[in-house]
Amino acid sequence: MKRSVFFIGLVLISLAARATTIPVGARETIKHIKEAIQRAEAGDTLLIRSGIYREGNIILEKQLVILGENFPVLDGENQYEIFTIHAQGVVIQGLTFKDTGIASISDLAAIKILESKKVRILGNRFENTFFGIYLANSSNIWIENNQLQSQAESEHQIGNGIHLWKCDHITINNNRIRGHRDGIYFEFVTNSLITNNYSEGNMRYGLHFMFSHNDEYRNNAFTNNGAGVAVMYTKGVTMVNNTFQHNWGSSSYGLLLKDIRDSFVTDNTFIENSVGIFMEGSSRNEIKSNSFYQNGYALKLQASCDDNVITRNNFQQNTFDLVTNGSLVLNKIDGNYWDRYEGYDLNRDQVGDVPYRPISMYGTIVERMPQAILLWRSFLVFLLDRAERAIPVLTPENLMDQVPAMQPYDFY
Repeated sequence: MKRSVFFIGLVLISLAARATTIPVGARETIKHIKEAIQRAEAGDTLLIRSGIYREGNIILEKQLVILGENFPVLDGENQYEIFTIHAQGVVIQGLTFKDTGIASISDLAAIKILESKKVRILGNRFENTFFGIYLANSSNIWIENNQLQSQAESEHQIGNGIHLWKCDHITINNNRIRGHRDGIYFEFVTNSLITNNYSEGNMRYGLHFMFSHNDEYRNNAFTNNGAGVAVMYTKGVTMVNNTFQHNWGSSSYGLLLKDIRDSFVTDNTFIENSVGIFMEGSSRNEIKSNSFYQNGYALKLQASCDDNVITRNNFQQNTFDLVTNGSLVLNKIDGNYWDRYEGYDLNRDQVGDVPYRPISMYGTIVERMPQAILLWRSFLVFLLDRAERAIPVLTPENLMDQVPAMQPYDFY
């Protein structure tokens, strides 16, 4: 056993000793990236000098480190996919990718990673690419510190910034994505970590994922995207300390939860969205310690949702705090702070002595007849809501917060 370990160690040392750095550039012996890849041995490093490289589709099928000096430009000339990777242990760092081709059938990308493992995409720039970084059937990939920006005018002209299909154990950290169809898109992606990303101004969703279980999203910001963030047909999601801001429009949400189960949405901030959270067909989720501030609707809870716990959240300056389209109370809503609560606290335990009904009659009417929004802030609305609190007719009688907080929670 000791001899075999010693022999393996000698082999690894020998391989490391043989690894070389190959400079590539107009003033170097090797002037083209494709030629350098062909000559390189597994484990070598290609140092790409500053300049513009127009080499069509570059296919990489061996373990190499590719480093850019002063962000050399790999130009797809609006025709080609730039890098196609099918290898393990590849590193791509410090390059600028621009002007990939656009296709309605093929998902052309600046970097496409197929059936690969242990690849790192670090500190690159992507300008006007169809798909930025595209992963399929891959695992143990690290995508960090990249900037992706496109300027397409319609959805058919652009793909997703970071696109993953059928992947596992992916880390996506500290990337900035703007101007794509979806900033980050997942389908069948499991056991992955998404942290510290900023997704802004994308045509559809800042983040969109389906059938992607046991993933964790922390400290991300999703701002001013066409339809906000959509989470669908998934279980075991953890969303902590994210910001959903100014996702505004007739079909926009801060966060859409559709058929989500056994998940946690905690310590997030929802500010100035058409709808903070829209929940449909979702069960056994915990919505806790979130701040809902100046949204049109803070929370839309459809009747198809059950066994969800909504607790210790702050609801402040929203047009409507909570609306639903049913009469059954299948979820627990307790211990939240509501800035419209007018109850009292005689024993000074910071808990209201009378329950609070967060659903207003006017909110229920607007949900059924959107034209009624024209009456907002009218004296008639004030009278309707006062009458409904005294004798509930349209709003669910048992939907109430039994222990409303008297002061907003301090989550910071």
